[in-house]
Amino acid sequence: MVAFAATASMAEAGGDGETGEGGEDCVPPLLMAKAYTEPSVFVVENLMREARRQRGLRDRLVPDVCLLDPDGDVVRHLRARGALIRHEDWACYHTELWLAEIAVAGESEPRPVGIVACAVGAPFAALVAEELAAAGASLVVSVTSAGTIAALGAPPYFVLIERAWRDEGTSLHYLPPSPWSWLSAPLAAGLIGAFDGLDEPVYRGVSWSTDAPLRETQSSIEAAQRAGVHAVEMEAAALYAYGQARQRDVVCVAHVTNSMAADGPDFDKGEADGTDRILALVAAITGRLRPQG
Repeated sequence: MVAFAATASMAEAGGDGETGEGGEDCVPPLLMAKAYTEPSVFVVENLMREARRQRGLRDRLVPDVCLLDPDGDVVRHLRARGALIRHEDWACYHTELWLAEIAVAGESEPRPVGIVACAVGAPFAALVAEELAAAGASLVVSVTSAGTIAALGAPPYFVLIERAWRDEGTSLHYLPPSPWSWLSAPLAAGLIGAFDGLDEPVYRGVSWSTDAPLRETQSSIEAAQRAGVHAVEMEAAALYAYGQARQRDVVCVAHVTNSMAADGPDFDKGEADGTDRILALVAAITGRLRPQG
């Protein structure tokens, strides 16, 4: 969808889609060919090494399982309960990492989980996922607020994202252009039946990842509906592309809470902004996949 949108924009602007006035190339760098097998000069390990040096931090691992909490509601509610401890050696320039415990079925002791709040949007989410993996996380779970495209229930409800429409830019730096990013097949198979013990259904479905939530026009919504999309969010396509390219385990869940505020009251997540429901979801995913670092 990215390439098609760029071509249409060029046509609307009066360009030919290839060259502008004076013969200068007008194809944006995002759509130029990437050297996908070439290693990056700037790597996350060096970024975090320098953060540790500058801040006098220890090289200390994070939990095996980490949660991306884009809205920050889980962190806010758990802090208010006194249920979080700050990871004092988290070597990220932009975020804080908080430590909580979750009860996982079949495990005798509570399992620690790391939580990063407010990593909103594809570039930021992929950056933090890279950092978490470099610091020892073997599974990253993202639970992000999402809008309704084709309803699967009455909001708020959860959708395990099996594939995400790549209407963002970050995924194009990890994988060649294609319409979709996918939950990896082993993870998808491992999560069959994982949510049966929860107090609510968790649907399996399709999301649309966009960089521009305030450009969700009627035309773009209708295009997403034709593509079979259920919910719109901002991170899943990039996180799944990162996971595939880097061979990392990432699970993305849409927390469908709204219909874009088009018809009155919206964006309600339920009691405590869904904190306990989200933690139960993470525990169910962890219990089925059981990452060990």
